Amino acid sequence: MSPSDTPPSDAAGSATSAFLEEAVSVFRPGLFAGSVVLVSGATSGIGLEIARGFRRLGAEVLATGSSPTKLAALTAQDQDGIRFARLDVRDEAQIRDVLDTLPRLDVLVNAAGVARPGAEWEGDTFDDVIGVNLSSVMHMSRLAKPMLAATRGSIVNIASMLSFLADADVPAYCASKTGLLGLTRALAHGWGPDGIRVNAIAPGYHETDMTRPLWSQPHNRAVIQEQSALKRWGRTADLVGATLFLASPAAGFVTGTCLAVDGGYSVKAVVG
Repeated sequence: MSPSDTPPSDAAGSATSAFLEEAVSVFRPGLFAGSVVLVSGATSGIGLEIARGFRRLGAEVLATGSSPTKLAALTAQDQDGIRFARLDVRDEAQIRDVLDTLPRLDVLVNAAGVARPGAEWEGDTFDDVIGVNLSSVMHMSRLAKPMLAATRGSIVNIASMLSFLADADVPAYCASKTGLLGLTRALAHGWGPDGIRVNAIAPGYHETDMTRPLWSQPHNRAVIQEQSALKRWGRTADLVGATLFLASPAAGFVTGTCLAVDGGYSVKAVVG
């Protein structure tokens, strides 16, 4: 089995993947020791892998999610000291309660996201996706701002290659992820005087539960793989290094930007 055919390593309770170890190994051990990191949407997939990356570098990590089942499974297993909490990112009262449990906050990663292919043309579903993917980022960031200003911390938002491209099956997802880039830029300029840096990463096609209907089908998998400059699907661990960099002192003069982590997928012209 080649690396590109490796099933996603984001299932609850799975061991830290070799890919994550490789991504983290290039950073100084203990880089985030003494820091507190909050990652929303971190009970599976991209968010969970990012939480693991920060934890491997010494951070105190609080990972949140809305699924009681996933939270119970993760809490019952050894996750290298990551703490988990239930959070509906659309609920400001719950956000305040979660923030109140933290002694400080150095990094906020807004990774909560949903897509409802085929259903987002309906008004209620459209509004729900916008609420989770975009409005919640503003709520999370605004309520966390005083804590981030105190530490001159940073925010990393999880955008998407659909921040730049179109997919007619998910109009709300496209709109929310495009809007997230505008919000990232606005927050960067609005809060820069407070020492808060705000950036985003834009994942492409990575092997997660959300993209399982695509990568589990040989034809769809092959078509998407061919569009990639690196001729493979992304892994969740591929997103860890970019996030750690943007949150680190190495990116101390980087703000208001979006780093694409899509294997070159979004820059290739499709002809015919």
